[in-house]
Amino acid sequence: MFLRGSVSSLLRAQVHCLLTRSAHSVAVVGAPFSQGQKKKGVEYGPAAVREAGLLKRLSILGCHLKDFGDLSFTKVPKDDPYNNLVVYPRSVGLANQELAEVVSRAVSDGYSCVTIGGDHSLAIGTISGHARHRPDLCVIWVDAHADINTPLTTVSGNIHGQPLSFLVRELQDKVPTLPGFSWVKPCLSSPSIVYIGLRDVDPPEHFILKTYDIQYFSMREIDRLGIQKVMEQTLDLLIGKRQKPIHLSFDIDAFDPKLAPATGTPVVGGLTYREGVYISEEIHKTGLLSALDLVEVNPQLVTSEEEAKATASLAVDVIASSFGQTREGGHIVYDHLPTPSSPDESEPKERVRI
Repeated sequence: MFLRGSVSSLLRAQVHCLLTRSAHSVAVVGAPFSQGQKKKGVEYGPAAVREAGLLKRLSILGCHLKDFGDLSFTKVPKDDPYNNLVVYPRSVGLANQELAEVVSRAVSDGYSCVTIGGDHSLAIGTISGHARHRPDLCVIWVDAHADINTPLTTVSGNIHGQPLSFLVRELQDKVPTLPGFSWVKPCLSSPSIVYIGLRDVDPPEHFILKTYDIQYFSMREIDRLGIQKVMEQTLDLLIGKRQKPIHLSFDIDAFDPKLAPATGTPVVGGLTYREGVYISEEIHKTGLLSALDLVEVNPQLVTSEEEAKATASLAVDVIASSFGQTREGGHIVYDHLPTPSSPDESEPKERVRI
């Protein structure tokens, strides 16, 4: 049940944030990591999103930028599967440990941290690093998939389909400690997560969502309610009673493959451009966005350069909309119009011949 009073207070808080916020300080971290799954190419996602103009777009919006560049992750020479199934556990664990340190430092220094992946296993590191300084954070997970299989329920063996299982406290008696994962501490409670855009959920994941009462809005709910109502209910659930930092974890495959073809696990029937950007716009309006992941752009999985560029440009729009870009145009802060310094300047300098 969603009470009118709590929604009204949320809207008042949004207006207050809009009126009082200063320019965003944004840290950008490239995470060219692909071993949370088996397809090559997603490690080129950060470069593709940068080439699509991310930094310039954020600068135009008036953001104060700190670019950490693209990280170089430590190589693990021998990384046998866990349980003869879960691939690259040590590589994933170590890369996320290194990423968590960078995200933690950025958040500690007062930046909203944008991490460009790379595959979605990177959320283990981004959320862990974020939670060290914002332990009350909440997560909006925009994705075609739930990514909450455990190492014991996964069929694919890919850790990019498991990241949330390592982070949710209520699941810890169901999750074994993988090699390389001893540093990971569960930092989320199930009521602090909302999914948007689900349409390919494995049976064990569906059981987890229902058993642990994790809120989700599948594409069916988006069709039924509309994206405006979905966002109202999402924000009321997460921050309606108390303002909390928001971690937006956005998998580009949440969009329909016609819009975002350059991704590893596309699923038909996804978000439209307007629905995806509206999610970011509404999160921006809260003034509470503290960290953002944009993952799973894979420019090598398409047949044309145009498709790769379209997917990367879509990723830039999602990020820019999270920091103030509007569909009327991305405007810098502009609070006055210039006036002529003397009457002569407003008069024509040439005589008009009749």
